[in-house]
Amino acid sequence: MSDGGLVVIGLDPGSRVTGYGIVRELSGKAELIDTGTVRTPVKKDMATRMGVIYRELDKLIAAHGPVEAAIENVFVSRNPSSALKLGQARGAAMAACAVRGLPVAEYEPSKVKKNLVGVGNAPKDQVAFMVAHCLGVKKPAWAEDASDALAVAICHLNERRMRKLTGV
Repeated sequence: MSDGGLVVIGLDPGSRVTGYGIVRELSGKAELIDTGTVRTPVKKDMATRMGVIYRELDKLIAAHGPVEAAIENVFVSRNPSSALKLGQARGAAMAACAVRGLPVAEYEPSKVKKNLVGVGNAPKDQVAFMVAHCLGVKKPAWAEDASDALAVAICHLNERRMRKLTGV
């Protein structure tokens, strides 16, 4: 962290859509830097789609210079094929971070929700509301996947601050 604050990238991986949110914390206040989604060409093979995720995240990391990353863990899926595809997308996202030297923290979706809303089964609209509130954004226009990625980034900043305060 420098005088410009701590910049973190939050990731909500998916094989079709990967959300990202880049946030800066300065003096305990979170500020939105960039957010959006990486959409993969669904008619292409998985290797091509994972390459798109890797390349696009690599460009974002190079452009914004985050020093840490936070990613949502895979939820347990009833569909093994979906879980495998999600795991591959996580792998592509984590590789993009690792190649750039970013440590990657992983968070369960329920932990992110509890951290921001206070309950681990909060609906997505409550999480989105708290994300906007934390970032001081009046009328957010970002996609749901981007909102989830921002939530992961904010959760990471909160957890990091708590560890620093408690010495854990």
